[in-house]
Amino acid sequence: MSGMLLFSPLTIRSVELRNRIVVPPMHQYSAVKGFPTDWHLMNAGKFAAGGAGLVVVESTKVERRGCGTVGDLGIWDDAFVEPLKRLVRFIRQQNSVAGIQLGHSGRKARATRPWEGDGPLQRTPEIDDWDAWAPVAPSAIGHSEKWPVPKALERGEVKDVIQAWGNAARRAHQAGFDVLELHGAHGYLVHQFLSERSNQRTDEYGGSEANRMRFITEITEAVRAHWPDEKPLFVRLSVEDNAGWGPEQSARLAKILKAKGVDAIDCSSGGITELAPILGKEIRYSYQVPLSEYVRRHADIMTMAVGLIIHGDQAEQILRNGQADLIAVGREILNNPNWPMDAALKLGVEGPFRNVPPQFGYWLGSRAKRGFGTRPSTWQNGLNDTGKVL
Repeated sequence: MSGMLLFSPLTIRSVELRNRIVVPPMHQYSAVKGFPTDWHLMNAGKFAAGGAGLVVVESTKVERRGCGTVGDLGIWDDAFVEPLKRLVRFIRQQNSVAGIQLGHSGRKARATRPWEGDGPLQRTPEIDDWDAWAPVAPSAIGHSEKWPVPKALERGEVKDVIQAWGNAARRAHQAGFDVLELHGAHGYLVHQFLSERSNQRTDEYGGSEANRMRFITEITEAVRAHWPDEKPLFVRLSVEDNAGWGPEQSARLAKILKAKGVDAIDCSSGGITELAPILGKEIRYSYQVPLSEYVRRHADIMTMAVGLIIHGDQAEQILRNGQADLIAVGREILNNPNWPMDAALKLGVEGPFRNVPPQFGYWLGSRAKRGFGTRPSTWQNGLNDTGKVL
């Protein structure tokens, strides 16, 4: 079948993605003092080899105190550049585009990993910079009753954090990444500035909507000063957090960010409280896609849809409906790193294994031509009466 949008190339600035499938940033909690390990190479590499057009390395912190857990990746020092280059090289060798997300946890810093309870970390002798890792935020308001009260950033410190994002963008460019995403969602520092619930400042970074947007707009300016014009810049937003920030505010912000050099909005939700506002109502496929559609239509900017997108035909329909320009496949691609090949085969795309490494593309291509008895393969919808692959 020809004309599949999901498998059509997309050029953003000077970067061409071979398809619209994006592996979004997914925390691995496996760095050692901020440095990537072989796990990160394996994790990003398997997605690139599986056929995704863009692989975005997990949220990488612009400051040490911005780390969420003991295993967060870092980019707050030039020493991180060379180790990150290794990830970029391998992703590129698989004909995929390498992206990285820059983040800062703010008041949600110094936390345990999800499988360890996903709450405040307890002090241990192994953490030798505990005091330097103190959580900060726009205001001295804890994430919830179980979380510690963070230190409110002074005005000069806000400026320093903004510059830290700019310096991180420079390092990301030096490492060779071609796409950059700023993490402005899920209750982390940028989202904390956007939300009236967490931002009660009285200076130019608090109060009015325009003031609360100032932090991310100045970050964007600082990043664009170091991030080449020919490279795309994305921003992830919690388009709806059900705590005062919603699609209308997100669309207004997206218009401002577009004028500052942002090319696409990665549309997620929640995080400013411990509730999952949309998932809590109903767990359904494509549950966040309406957020992407709203921002795309009202801000006239490219968007990326994410959230329970698990089937190729589901992703294709989102694109055909004009609800998004890119499709992020997260937990499903963790389950099946070859999801792009799987989707291409099921959608009838010509040469579904053509753009993946021959080390397994050749063998999987020959496998797909075989019959599977009376049970459909995970790669096929089924067989007809003659044994021909449907």
